Amino acid sequence: MPRTIFVTTALPYANGSFHIGHIMEYIQADIWVRATRMQGHTVHFVGADDAHGAPIMLKAESEGITPKELVARIAAERPQYLNGFNIEFDHWHSTDSDENTELSQSIYRSLKAAGLITTRVIEQFYDPVKGMFLADRYIKGECPKCAAKDQYGDSCEVCGAVYSPTDLKNPYSTLTGATPVLKESEHYFFKLSDPRCVEFLKEWTAGKRPNGAPRLQSEVFAKTREWLGEDGQLGDWDISRDAPYFGIEIPDAPGKYFYVWLDAPVGYLASLKSYCAKTGLDFDALIAPDASTEQVHFIGKDIIYFHALFWPAMLKFAGRKTPDAINVHGFITVSGEKMSKSRGTGISPLRYLDIGMNPEWLRYYIAAKLNPNVEDVDFNPDDFVARVNSDLIGKYVNIASRAATFISRHFDGALDCKDADGAFAQQLQDTANRVAELLDARGYGQAIREIMAYADQVNQAFDTAQPWVLAKSTEPAQREALQTVCSRAIASFKALSVMLSPVLPALTKRVATELFQLDRTFVWADAGVLPTKIAAYQHLMQRVDPKLLDALFEAPAAAEPAVEEAPAALPGGEAIAPTINIDDFAKLDLRIARIVDCKLVEGSTKLLQLSLDVGEGRLRNVFSGIQSAYKPEDLIGKLTVMVANLAPRKMKFGISEGMVLAASHADGKVDGGIYVLEPVVGAQPGMRVG
Repeated sequence: MPRTIFVTTALPYANGSFHIGHIMEYIQADIWVRATRMQGHTVHFVGADDAHGAPIMLKAESEGITPKELVARIAAERPQYLNGFNIEFDHWHSTDSDENTELSQSIYRSLKAAGLITTRVIEQFYDPVKGMFLADRYIKGECPKCAAKDQYGDSCEVCGAVYSPTDLKNPYSTLTGATPVLKESEHYFFKLSDPRCVEFLKEWTAGKRPNGAPRLQSEVFAKTREWLGEDGQLGDWDISRDAPYFGIEIPDAPGKYFYVWLDAPVGYLASLKSYCAKTGLDFDALIAPDASTEQVHFIGKDIIYFHALFWPAMLKFAGRKTPDAINVHGFITVSGEKMSKSRGTGISPLRYLDIGMNPEWLRYYIAAKLNPNVEDVDFNPDDFVARVNSDLIGKYVNIASRAATFISRHFDGALDCKDADGAFAQQLQDTANRVAELLDARGYGQAIREIMAYADQVNQAFDTAQPWVLAKSTEPAQREALQTVCSRAIASFKALSVMLSPVLPALTKRVATELFQLDRTFVWADAGVLPTKIAAYQHLMQRVDPKLLDALFEAPAAAEPAVEEAPAALPGGEAIAPTINIDDFAKLDLRIARIVDCKLVEGSTKLLQLSLDVGEGRLRNVFSGIQSAYKPEDLIGKLTVMVANLAPRKMKFGISEGMVLAASHADGKVDGGIYVLEPVVGAQPGMRVG
């Protein structure tokens, strides 16, 4: 039956650019939306910027602009990311909007009328210089357990203790350095502890989607049961913040604003309302409590509490439709490690695009790694290259590039699959239908395996038939066999293109319009419709060059500073860096190191692999880009200087545990290139340089 579905992703906070975690979430939602639409269902796919809160207010203040100006600047960046990765929201809005103000205040009034809003006086740290109450993130001090300095107001990064900000010793405001004072303030709370909320949440979290599947994944359901507990005890939710604050004012409460996490999810509805106004849809009918519209959210595992408890309870007791499904995913890692720019394991989405990497490579790779569970997705550079080149080029594109050549050369593009009983067409459609079911259940990885398994069958059948042998014959039977073999391969390629359309929308659009001469993109029913003619084959996709992965994880070269003097006057070819103080220098731990071993790095023309003795009783592994200047045997036994406290960096070839110091001209060409620093005789491994 035709479905109408309202789909959202988590709203990105509008104080910074998109990161790869955002792109991963949007890609998986976009795939699901496209697959659902291809089956004839109506989907309204909307997003928005999460534009309120103290961090945005303070960042804007530090830049000398208004919060609205900061949000507008960040919002202006969004299209290059979304368009770049072929992610098509129907509408993108902001929580700092008239629609969100009206809806947030309306929901609040309904909750208040239901007796679910209460107030109480709380004691909280206050910055007397800044004139504002401080969230935990803006308070530091000494850990009350281990006395570690400069620990945040909620937990200690040294001993792991969890505590209240008021437990800190010698607390200070990170905003001004002032000693905070305790000050009372009246706060507003949503009574999540109310038995009505608890009973509803027990029922809702155990509920089903319209298709009969559980509303929540098993891991998410288990977590909600842990929070609800056997006795159903939930804490009330503090939904207010005091001025100064960038947000939505609480009705009839001067100087009080909604905490950002109240109005942020309401932003889903606000974006849909804005979209409805633009397109003439009936917003109230779409989200009425008894509406058949399905409401589906894609979110990360770090915000389950807000979406599986607060959000449905707010909607229920405000008399509004509750979500039908919350699809939770894990984080994205690189070679098994958390994303980290300092360790070289951060992926910049814009850098990915800027260096010329195909966005659909990433869409395919992410899809191949995703499953319906709450699991992290790991980006492994070697696996990325192998999977894209093997699957997309070696299996999928390979079918069309080989079979289309014979059809164009020998049959002027005419196809004949010899399928009088329709069995072949039905086989193609049945395969596509299985893939459609897997995508609907978010079993993306399994769907990709099904697709590639079928591609393997097609390639094997093609190779077994040996069309290159058939093409040499002039006998009618052999010519007919050649046309049938190649026609079936092309028909299979078309069906595979239908199945891959949600994942590779740009590529398969070309296949539909250029190769098969359709005036539209594929729909799911196209898989079983056998083509009768093709146009001349055009190259579809390039292989991944492994060097692109090296470039992806290398920081882009910094722009040359603007100078009025001639470049030749710059020492070493570049200007002296900005002034630092002794404290900045003291952060560097430079040590004497002996090069115990040195060897070439297989697969790299730049790097040498050094084994360094820094006097620690073990050897450190360091990769250094000095291969153009040194042979490995020339360095073994020499002393050098290294940065010993540089965070380890995960590289394609292994982990690098420091940096060897070397001198060179800025352009790398003057006076022979690179010179590794060598201490005078007498220095010993482990000695500090300073």
